[in-house]
Amino acid sequence: MRLLGRVGQYVLVVWLAFTLSFFLLYVLPSDAASLMVDPTQVGDNTETVERLREFYGLDHSVWHQYADKLVGMLHGDFGVSYRTGQDAWSMISAVLPNTTLLAGLALVLAVLLALGVALLSVQTAFPRLGGLASAIPSVAVSVPVFLVGLLLIHLFAMRLGWFPVIGGDGPSSLVLPAITLAVPVAAPIAQLLVRNLSRELAAPYVTVLRAQGASTMWILRRNALKNACLPALTIAGLTFGQLLAGTVIVETVFSRTGLGRLTETAVRNQDIALIQAIVVLGAVVFSLVNLAVDVVYPILDPRVKVGHA
Repeated sequence: MRLLGRVGQYVLVVWLAFTLSFFLLYVLPSDAASLMVDPTQVGDNTETVERLREFYGLDHSVWHQYADKLVGMLHGDFGVSYRTGQDAWSMISAVLPNTTLLAGLALVLAVLLALGVALLSVQTAFPRLGGLASAIPSVAVSVPVFLVGLLLIHLFAMRLGWFPVIGGDGPSSLVLPAITLAVPVAAPIAQLLVRNLSRELAAPYVTVLRAQGASTMWILRRNALKNACLPALTIAGLTFGQLLAGTVIVETVFSRTGLGRLTETAVRNQDIALIQAIVVLGAVVFSLVNLAVDVVYPILDPRVKVGHA
């Protein structure tokens, strides 16, 4: 029942994302058909606008359009791009693998970075080094993504020449964008891990284990790390939305083809059908990732029983 409740919540999230994006894009700004016509290139565009409005069904009532769009989305039809005339889902699916690869690599890097910083902060023979490591997440979480990307480009691409400055050719072109995307995601996870690990190592059961001769590394591996990682798993799911949002900036900075750059282009061209398709897709992916976290969490922590809140 608890899992079914979660599924219902995520379905509600996707529906709200669709509904809000529809009314924000189609109703609030202005006439969607007028946005498709460049007034500087067409003299009297009244007839053109009317034809476009009729062709795309924009001459119907708002609720008629809403119902058509909703039914289409439920059947996997996200409409066509108002700028290119191509199927919106075809445009998204053409660039989705690039963004999926980048986001997946960034998420793995973020988890490894967060784990490394947390272990260094609590398990080091040099207290000052541990203090410095524990301060890194607080600094990293406040640094803008684009600034991280520009610094990495300046140091590792322009000065050292280790990686290409821009582009998406070859595995080496993934390194700097993935690190740029991973840093702001790793920071909040590392903050939580540092706090949880410090609390776990100060717990009474750790004192008992130390008295029995257990080393700190053994305690971390067998008990403390697992207990500390469980809340971080929830944060990792929540920060996935931040990861998707970060691709817009990272793919633009590094001139990579992907969903983020397609979003930037769609917004710049006011391609509202494509924008709404991307928003709904983002909500679906975010919901699926967090649903996966909800499924995995009770497996890792038997205290959380399916069917109990």
